[in-house]
Amino acid sequence: MGKPRVVYWFRTDLRLHDSPALKAALDLDPAVLWPIFTWDPHYVYRVKGGVNRWQYLLDCQTDLSESIRKLNAKSKLFVLREASQTLLPKLFKAWNVTHLVFERDTDAYAKERDRTVIVLAEKAGVKVITRYGRTLWDSDEVVAKNGGKPTMSITQLQSAGRKVGGIPRPIPAPTYLPDPGDMPVDFTQDKPETEPDLNAPYRGRNDETYTKIAGPNGDFAIATLQELGFSDAEPTTPHRGGEILALKMLEEIFSDEEYAATFQKPKTSPAAFEPQSTTLMSPFLHFGSLSPRLFYWRAQDLVEKYGKKASTPPESLTGQLLFRDMYFAAQAAIGVPFIQTLNNAHCRFIPWHLPSKVESTNVGDIAISGDYHVDSPQAEKWFLRWKAGVTGFPFVDALMRQLRAEGWIHHLGRHMVACFLTRGGCYVHWERGADVFEEWLIDHEPACNAGNWQWLSCTAFYSQYYRCYSPVAFGQKWDKKGEFIRRWVPELKNLDERFIYEPWKASIGALDKAGVKIEGDGLDNENDGVYPAPMFDFGERRSVCITAMKRAYSIGLYGNDDKVKDGTWKELFEKAGETEMEGLDGGSDDDGEHADDADHKKEGGVKTGKHARSHSTVTTGPMDKFTKKLRT
Repeated sequence: MGKPRVVYWFRTDLRLHDSPALKAALDLDPAVLWPIFTWDPHYVYRVKGGVNRWQYLLDCQTDLSESIRKLNAKSKLFVLREASQTLLPKLFKAWNVTHLVFERDTDAYAKERDRTVIVLAEKAGVKVITRYGRTLWDSDEVVAKNGGKPTMSITQLQSAGRKVGGIPRPIPAPTYLPDPGDMPVDFTQDKPETEPDLNAPYRGRNDETYTKIAGPNGDFAIATLQELGFSDAEPTTPHRGGEILALKMLEEIFSDEEYAATFQKPKTSPAAFEPQSTTLMSPFLHFGSLSPRLFYWRAQDLVEKYGKKASTPPESLTGQLLFRDMYFAAQAAIGVPFIQTLNNAHCRFIPWHLPSKVESTNVGDIAISGDYHVDSPQAEKWFLRWKAGVTGFPFVDALMRQLRAEGWIHHLGRHMVACFLTRGGCYVHWERGADVFEEWLIDHEPACNAGNWQWLSCTAFYSQYYRCYSPVAFGQKWDKKGEFIRRWVPELKNLDERFIYEPWKASIGALDKAGVKIEGDGLDNENDGVYPAPMFDFGERRSVCITAMKRAYSIGLYGNDDKVKDGTWKELFEKAGETEMEGLDGGSDDDGEHADDADHKKEGGVKTGKHARSHSTVTTGPMDKFTKKLRT
């Protein structure tokens, strides 16, 4: 029997360092090894992704391919254009493959796809080897040690993680790769169904992704934006991807030992830009060009060296990685429903505006990405203005414009705009905001995106719904002069700093001096110097939302309740007097520093200080006691 003939299938692990799956492939001592990437039609057509994220992915692939070539001039990342479920069985036969090796994926769709591929491989007599590598601990093992339940707090994650075992140390990158074997593709290509194409708005020409299995030139080259149909849409992000850059940036972060050891994310500014105040490593982690274990141990070793002055989870660098694992394990336990309200037993049902339309699939009823009911024309307009960055609240608009242009905003900025869209103003469904983040973020991680939106909308993980970010005071706390606003909302760049956060309060003289007009809703305006009026009175809308949230909490439905599924939830809310237009004099009136943490109460849940209002009957969420109050 000859040596193994191995296909190594790269997916969300676009790196050579600390790759347990790649090590497993090389431990086979293969005669040949094919490093491949297959374009999955699900992600090409069924998952929203702006041009910025597509470019970032191509950066990562190009970087990986060059690194492979440095180890073996005959090899590279061989990119094939066909769904793995139909392609791999043909490759097994045509290339005489004996082993298929890959890093386990974590997303619900990907896990189902991989189960199908494993069955097909077994039928073909091909042995499948998988390893985990996207997370600190294997998410499925964490769930098993957590009693089969989702991890709804960092402490639950850490407790289950300790039962799984210590976080493994990273392993070095390989120093060699075997030659690839022959690669005949003289078989029929199975073309994918391209409709519906959720990314059609970005395609300015014919989509040629699946024209030929081995690419336009038959050389298995990395795809281009032009091949993907994005020739008319240029990326606008300054952020680039790839393992080499990730490792370089990691070294730069830890070269400043004080910054890395004492890092506290809640104390980093959402208004900082060029450079930003955080590490910006999340896109590398998403595409797998940086190992989370390498990042963790670089931080943990430094913390131990630094001693008592070092920061601790959840605010520290290691804490950010633990949050990531927490969401991944929660998704692993809940499955497909985790990224939506419907059928999600851990997500509170709130009768938000603009609820998702639903379709039945082989994995149950799912929310259709980007397709929703317009139950309120007013809410629809608010949502469109929020997405376009023309709400009339300059700090919110600056964040949304940065997100659209760069594909990234600071985590506190994400919290600000998420609270504003949901429980802090618009009362629009968190799934609408998650759709936009899915489309625009270069670091979009389905588990983290859904988890964070549930957190900020107080539907899971966190429950202090009466604490809202102020679209005025919160930005002023970080950037009194409004430099961040001047950068991203140039209509206001010359406005006096007294009015930069509230231009509607400026006198006619002050507006004229700055060359600004306050008029319209911003959706159809193309005139320089024109900025829209605020789309509502924030104080009034906050009170309306708090009233509605309080009522929804008292009714106490969750996404898997029968009344949610059959629509009879409406009767409960009608009997409770739901109008979504009643005001309530209450709620937090601070700058928003406690809008997503709740360590402001004594043990036993007794609230103190200026926030001791009539909300003491609200049950705290499982993360509340584990997050810390930021003191300024």
